[in-house]
Amino acid sequence: MTSIVSLAARWVAWMVGWLLLAAGYAWAGEARVAVAANMSAPMQQLQAEFGRATGHTLVVAVGATGKLQAQIVNGAPFDVLVSADDEAPKRLEAGGQAVAGTRLTYAIGRLVLWSATPGLVDAQGQVLSQGNFRHLALANPQTAPYGAAAVEVMDKLGLRARLQPRWVQGESVAQAWQFVASGNAELGFVAASQVLRNQQPLGGSVWLVPSSLHTPLLQDAVLLQRGRDNDAAKAFLAFLRSDAARQVLRSYGFEEPARP
Repeated sequence: MTSIVSLAARWVAWMVGWLLLAAGYAWAGEARVAVAANMSAPMQQLQAEFGRATGHTLVVAVGATGKLQAQIVNGAPFDVLVSADDEAPKRLEAGGQAVAGTRLTYAIGRLVLWSATPGLVDAQGQVLSQGNFRHLALANPQTAPYGAAAVEVMDKLGLRARLQPRWVQGESVAQAWQFVASGNAELGFVAASQVLRNQQPLGGSVWLVPSSLHTPLLQDAVLLQRGRDNDAAKAFLAFLRSDAARQVLRSYGFEEPARP
């Protein structure tokens, strides 16, 4: 009799637990998130961890920040923008496409000069002035914050005029990375998140560009008007402030913003 009662108690406990879990997931929702190209890899990990923690689903679209901003202005159905800068979210907020007061800086990006060839890029970036390469990849500085930062670096070093004829421009920092990875450019300015894990290069050779050479790459996220009443979208913005999210971002080379 005791064993039957014990089994019954365990079954009831299991059913209660299952019903509570099911009830939680019954409220789970979906959010459409526009994501800057330099966040493509970390976003996969963030997306998975967010789903496990909340049961919510994220549908992700990746592109250059400027392109994503233009799509949102023209009515693209996104609930959240995860930007590669802080300007696009500010402009969307000013234009009424984003919900006022929801902007947050989730990370500070780092720019790197990267080559798929070991030893080509030195630790001080002197390869830029030595010039023993034909093509230098970068993202379009008009639409991609990492491309704009790359141009700032060349200006600060006094090398823009010399190097501009060698530029190979990608629509986004993801395409700039592809140019280098494929060998169509010997080296290029890309995001640390694309080529570093836990401060170590995934391959090739890297110069971590000093932050003093360009405007800080403050990366903001913002709730868009379409996501105003979307619990999954609001939960994702809250998740970006969590220790779990910050740990993921640190592993991809991002610096941690000051806590509010």
